[in-house]
Amino acid sequence: MSSHAITAATAATAAVKQLLLHRSSTLPLLHYNHRHISSSLLAVASYSSALSSSTRNKKKLNRKDNSASSTRRALTDSVVKRRTRSDKKFDEDNFRQFGDTGTHIPVMLGEVLEVFDSRKLHSFVDCTLGAAGHSSAIIQAHPEIQTYVGLDCDPVAHEKAKTKIDTIQAATNSRDSTFDLKTHTFLRNFKHIRSTLSEVDEKLLISGIDGILMDLGMSSMQVNNANRGFSVLCDGPLDMRMDPQASLTAEDILNSWPEAEIGQILRDYGEENNWRALQKRIVKARLSGGLHSTSELVDLIRSCTSGGKGGRQGWIKTATRVFQALRIAVNDELKTLESSLYDCYRCLAPGGRLAVISFHSLEDRIVKQTFLNIINTGLTDENKNVDSENDDEKEAWVKQMIHGAGGVILTKRPVTPSEDEEKLNVRCRSAKLRVIQRH
Repeated sequence: MSSHAITAATAATAAVKQLLLHRSSTLPLLHYNHRHISSSLLAVASYSSALSSSTRNKKKLNRKDNSASSTRRALTDSVVKRRTRSDKKFDEDNFRQFGDTGTHIPVMLGEVLEVFDSRKLHSFVDCTLGAAGHSSAIIQAHPEIQTYVGLDCDPVAHEKAKTKIDTIQAATNSRDSTFDLKTHTFLRNFKHIRSTLSEVDEKLLISGIDGILMDLGMSSMQVNNANRGFSVLCDGPLDMRMDPQASLTAEDILNSWPEAEIGQILRDYGEENNWRALQKRIVKARLSGGLHSTSELVDLIRSCTSGGKGGRQGWIKTATRVFQALRIAVNDELKTLESSLYDCYRCLAPGGRLAVISFHSLEDRIVKQTFLNIINTGLTDENKNVDSENDDEKEAWVKQMIHGAGGVILTKRPVTPSEDEEKLNVRCRSAKLRVIQRH
């Protein structure tokens, strides 16, 4: 409200008081003040109207705020409902024996063991061997395994895992002379699963595999090795190859790929909102020699990230998304994942299970949709194909299933780590486990 209106309102109030105090005032006096009082009263009315309008606006804003709060609460609730947090007891002391260090424990190990607990695993494939933590636990829990196959394209991980698996095989066979566990480890990507199984024993493609596991997360030995270029916080070369024998590196992409493709990678693979600014800065950096180390890339990201957006955590989150985008592009991870999921399912024996642990939304989306495509179940039919949660015949960990012509998805919603595991291992908080079973 303007200062003139406030002055008029004050004058009007004073005039009204004067009229009330001097009721015997003459008409000429009243007539004399009529114009002034009238204009002042109009100002008061305008002021009241403004107050009323302001009140209405505040109420509207409050309603909008309440609506926004309700929307946020509903969104949060829907996110929680789209997953099933594991209620399995986290046996830290027991699980530590399967880690590659004193502090590392394979992600969702208890849940993975539970997935295969009711199965007779005569054959098992670990598509992402890593440090062989999951595999070691599976072999120990299933003495009936006769054929084990492990794959990993990382030579360091493969060498470490092979030593561990060979030790387990020797110990297992020495305890029981009638037991004959055959283990096979290969330095190759899981996209070659069919040719690998044919190489081990062609009959495996006919009889099928009883259990297959894919853990799509990066191992600590990869992240913590600065020379691999995966870490945002460690300076190293812009490599990011899962397979060191591959030719394409992150440095190649940043310094030679077209600007439009750089932007597409950041937008689609990193889901980064600030992709346009980053794309331009990356291409501009080529004029001064390009980018050749992770620290140079991080410095560029920090310069593009507004200081008001979360401070240190703001640029770290942006850098994490950029590094994720480049890693996916370098290793062609998403296309490889989709085609490999189909191949793994074809390799399953009747009743066999494929369990997949993903760590970001792009991976999980592909796993979910591919599983639905595999069992020939459209999204519109999802509800009618969901079993009752009170089905006594289901295993305890299975909450809801989706049936289809070719198989059954045992996890309508993905299973996520227990609260105890998340407290111990922060890196596991984004893990999602989905399982499909072949008819």
